[in-house]
Amino acid sequence: MTARFQRAIPAGGRRVSVWLEGVALEAWEGESLLAAILTQRDCLPGDGPEGARAGFCLMGACQECWVQLEQAGPVRACTTKVADGMRIGPYPIRLA
Repeated sequence: MTARFQRAIPAGGRRVSVWLEGVALEAWEGESLLAAILTQRDCLPGDGPEGARAGFCLMGACQECWVQLEQAGPVRACTTKVADGMRIGPYPIRLA
């Protein structure tokens, strides 16, 4: 799978563990969840009629990057900072 994004500057900060559907992702303290996912995958996972998708606006307005955190429920990936041990999934996303 190819990545949708590439980091323009070297990642800084401390490396943290983030899991997406049981697969470890390389993430760096301070970056958004969307950046962590899309620098390693070509899209966000999805189970709706549109299937997999990617963030559109990258600033929390478009509603295209919702992910389900196992510990906390649904969040926007573009405005949520990664945290060590964060686990994304399972799906479907439950907004209500």
